[in-house]
Amino acid sequence: MKEKIITKATDLFLKLGFKSITMDDLATEMSISKKTIYKYFENKEVLVAECTENSHKIFRGLMQEVANSSFNAIEENFEIRKIFKTIFSLGETSPLYQLRKYYPSIYEKVLEQENLEGVQFMRNNLAKGIDQGYYRADIDIEMTARLYFILCFAINESIHLEKDSQQMEYGALEYHTRSIATEKGILELEKQLNIHQ
Repeated sequence: MKEKIITKATDLFLKLGFKSITMDDLATEMSISKKTIYKYFENKEVLVAECTENSHKIFRGLMQEVANSSFNAIEENFEIRKIFKTIFSLGETSPLYQLRKYYPSIYEKVLEQENLEGVQFMRNNLAKGIDQGYYRADIDIEMTARLYFILCFAINESIHLEKDSQQMEYGALEYHTRSIATEKGILELEKQLNIHQ
């Protein structure tokens, strides 16, 4: 039952926000009593912490799936954006914005985990793009990976509305790609922008 609660709560939190969903909402959604939820989770903060850990595993798996596919480096980034857009499509407010505002200690842990794994994903993407000729060979992989990560996180933690956050992230991806792309990369970027508009 604990895993079912985590799975359902994770889904609701990601779609509707960490603050928006109450324990009553979760109990109603699952057709169980609040007492059943509290049997496994001392309070909502404990549930949120476990759900963010679960979310992290989900995102890591999805990112690995995309990285292991046959997408080129630029397609890879657009595929990741598409997945995140689908996951967060129903929410009005950004889940990360809510997490930072209402659960700052949990947010700090998320930031630390994402800093390790998100930046590593970007390093791999940049190396792949250089090898494929989509990104310039003279870019500083470490600095570029960290800058893009910082930019995306700054958007998510400061923009209140999810739709605005997604639009800004999409703009950041275009900005990031144009700044490092070769001529071949610009052509691929234009192709992806047309596909994903």
